[in-house]
Amino acid sequence: MEVKIRQAKPEDAEALLAIYAPYVRDTAITFEYEAPSLEEFRARIRRVQERYPYLAAEADGVLVGYAYAGPFHARAAYDWAVETSIYVDRSKKRAGVGGRLYHALEESLKAQGILNLNACIAYPEREDEHLTRDSVAFHEKLGYRMVGRFHDCGYKFGRWYDMVWMEKLLGSHPADPAPVRPFPSVAEEQEPWKTGGV
Repeated sequence: MEVKIRQAKPEDAEALLAIYAPYVRDTAITFEYEAPSLEEFRARIRRVQERYPYLAAEADGVLVGYAYAGPFHARAAYDWAVETSIYVDRSKKRAGVGGRLYHALEESLKAQGILNLNACIAYPEREDEHLTRDSVAFHEKLGYRMVGRFHDCGYKFGRWYDMVWMEKLLGSHPADPAPVRPFPSVAEEQEPWKTGGV
């Protein structure tokens, strides 16, 4: 399967929401109880792209996944850290889509000057039909490491789930870091991952 990574567009919202909605309905991977409306989902894409990349994976003309970054925290001292998110069509899992998306996302964030990637991941004490530890294993494979765990903090499907934080550092942390570049200007220059062999 040949996968093309590109910037998501507002008109992709319906197809991307169709990927996300089953995670809301059937899993505890997201702690949302109800899938957002199409209008809200489209607005989320636009909000992200004001500062960060929101990427879509396309295979044979069909969208099969997406990944994006958001602020780790709103205060200025956290500018060099982001929270990452990824969702892949459940029928296309373990086909390499997630790895390609995250590689492209990292390249875009590096071009901005982002240094810390943080992933907030739902985590079961015992795996069940709604949640496994696959996401943690996926992030570990891509170089993330576990840095924290919160117990019984999310309630969905009549049971309590933990949440873990995982982290990946993209570069050194100089005494006087350059300001983070706004994503729109980076995206206009080039799609940074295009030079990375994806």
